[in-house]
Amino acid sequence: MIELADSHCHMDFPDYEASPVELMGNAREQGVRYLLNISVCLEDFPRVLEVAESDPEVYATVGVHPNYDGVEEPTADRLVELAAHDKVVGIGETGLDYFRHHVEPADQQARFRAHIEAGRRLGLPLIIHSREAREDTVAMAREAADQGVSGVMHCFAEDWDTARAALDAGFYISFSGIVTFKNAADLREVAKKVPADRILVETDAPYLAPEPYRGKTNQPAYVRYTAERVAAERGESLEELAAATTENFLRLFRLG
Repeated sequence: MIELADSHCHMDFPDYEASPVELMGNAREQGVRYLLNISVCLEDFPRVLEVAESDPEVYATVGVHPNYDGVEEPTADRLVELAAHDKVVGIGETGLDYFRHHVEPADQQARFRAHIEAGRRLGLPLIIHSREAREDTVAMAREAADQGVSGVMHCFAEDWDTARAALDAGFYISFSGIVTFKNAADLREVAKKVPADRILVETDAPYLAPEPYRGKTNQPAYVRYTAERVAAERGESLEELAAATTENFLRLFRLG
């Protein structure tokens, strides 16, 4: 029997036909035991927390996505306040996204630093989003590491040099359904190289459904397909990959 962890999903989003309880049930049928429901803005944090509170093995984070505008701006104090709940195990999703400039890069960086400071105060890991911002993201990951803060590069889609820099800064690397896409050969090469004690899998549901569901609404149950592909690329069984990624999930988020 396998036990997987979906290290990044958004079960509170309105995109699903199924309820969060049904999504959790579907996931358990596919061997997914642990789920991390990720915050993208403080206004929606109560919903994120509600999902986590509904199941003993579902957890939450608190944070503000780098490119969400028109939302409450996070301060370290506010993040620390909201993270006091025992279901909150991480800070984010934070990071940098220069693909769309809804929020100016300098403001994204300031927002990122507020999350780093909250992570430092609480001893909680960061969930980092990066899109077309690799150099600045790596620089800020090193800045976090200098303050004793680690975390995960979520939905990783960069090259090996970027992965190695993040690993050197103490971060984990998480692969989403992108790794199953036909045009993701380079990313699969990266997945082969990440050390067994630093690799995670995720869905980023409702987005980025893996093959054979690409183009459909993603859900946590589908993390199994990502895990199967990553395992095959690494020459491992699904059981081996599931055991490693779940152990890593529990270690990173201090759930052991």
